[in-house]
Amino acid sequence: MVLDWEKVLPQKDGWIMQLSSGKTIWSKPEMKPKIKLKICIDILMTAALLFLMPYELVGRAAHEWIGTEIFLLFILHHILNRKWTAHMFKGKYTKFRILQTILVAAIFISMIGSMVSGILLSEYVFAAIKIKGVANMARNIHMLCAYWGFILMSLHLGLHWNMFLKMLDRKIHLPAGKKKYIFRILAGVIAAYGCHAFVKRQIGSYMFLKKHFVFFDYTEPLVFFMLDYIAVMGLFIAVGYYLGLFLRKNH
Repeated sequence: MVLDWEKVLPQKDGWIMQLSSGKTIWSKPEMKPKIKLKICIDILMTAALLFLMPYELVGRAAHEWIGTEIFLLFILHHILNRKWTAHMFKGKYTKFRILQTILVAAIFISMIGSMVSGILLSEYVFAAIKIKGVANMARNIHMLCAYWGFILMSLHLGLHWNMFLKMLDRKIHLPAGKKKYIFRILAGVIAAYGCHAFVKRQIGSYMFLKKHFVFFDYTEPLVFFMLDYIAVMGLFIAVGYYLGLFLRKNH
């Protein structure tokens, strides 16, 4: 996942977009639909990512279709942000940009690994593709890529969370001081519960293949499972956000 911009600041006759490389460009009003499209794709990818995690609870067929959807969105996302890729080897590499590039590369690898291993394991969407003797290896790769991808994408979102906070800030009409405290309290509560959910759901064990099969409680309502994973995502968004702030200040 590549978020090409860090800040989108509305102006009277256009938009100012600050790129992750530090470069600032002027965007004309007619570019606004493209910005909205990028944001919509990012939101859809985030939602799809969350619904991929409880694959046994949503059903294997639904899991495969959601996985195919997120891969197509991933391709579209990179097409829309192709300028970021074209400028990858240009400009100054700050600590923030180095981390961002490493995360993007790791997410790309995890996404390709998830898709290829998913195709090899497919029982519905790609059922016609069958290669004997690769199921165990494909299952391990799929688990590694899925759980590492979830954490890496959350960290990547966190690096650019200031953009979403600024958009949210304009929608909430409260004194600046109160909004800051509300945001920090919410972030703290979500991150704290995210730590609990990370341990409770044994995510670390799946990331390092200490367990080769994911445990699901089929009597548990899907909403409880989703809330736990939203909290874990919130935890790593917070980590990415504050890490990004630190790197920008100490570049």
